[in-house]
Amino acid sequence: MKPIILIPARMASTRLPGKPLADIGGVPMIVRVWQKAVETGVGPVVVACSEPEVQKAIEAAGGRAILTKPELPSGSDRVWAALNAVDRAFEHDLVVNLQGDLPTFNPAIIKAAIDAMVTTGADIGTCAAEIEDEKEADNPSVVKVVATWDVGGTRGKAHYFTRAKAPWGKGPWFHHVGIYAYRREALQRFINLLPSPLEGREKLEQLRAIEAGMTIAVGKVDEVPSSVDTPADLEKARAQVAKEKKLA
Repeated sequence: MKPIILIPARMASTRLPGKPLADIGGVPMIVRVWQKAVETGVGPVVVACSEPEVQKAIEAAGGRAILTKPELPSGSDRVWAALNAVDRAFEHDLVVNLQGDLPTFNPAIIKAAIDAMVTTGADIGTCAAEIEDEKEADNPSVVKVVATWDVGGTRGKAHYFTRAKAPWGKGPWFHHVGIYAYRREALQRFINLLPSPLEGREKLEQLRAIEAGMTIAVGKVDEVPSSVDTPADLEKARAQVAKEKKLA
């Protein structure tokens, strides 16, 4: 398969307006995410943005960014629009949707999502990390995935995603990591599906795929990357980057 990584980004975040260009150690956040995606060596990396200033920041760093319509309803729609703009020849049959607010993510997570999808033959691949603090399992802001794992415990098949503490009973819980690898035809099918009942109830877009009978494979990873959604998250990311610079 021939992958491409697409990073959706928009300035109109309600909790942290303009966050793609938020400065982290002298570098805009979206540029940091793009740089880490390039480090994977998986394939070309393109930012799918809705504002010219984001495009300019990526191009100034030597990358490629495609402008998409601001009114697109989701990051998945933005990724699909960008894919069709940059790959009209259909060279890429595997599409990675990487969130643009993960400036300190471990690039190995992308490979884990791809490996899970390709190895199991699923429509979509994603990742999860075991929850170590039970308080996280009780936290509705932490999305859990209910999966059946292989013998080695490194790959699984997702049965459900929920904000509730699940599954019931003794055993581990898994924190979903929102990075997705799609087969190209699966992404096309997904963005043409109507929002589903469970998606609306849980406020989780991936349930649309589950309800439509699409298969989602899960790669187990060691940690959950920190997303930047609030000013407090931004300060944490700045501190982590500063710490990494000192250790380098």
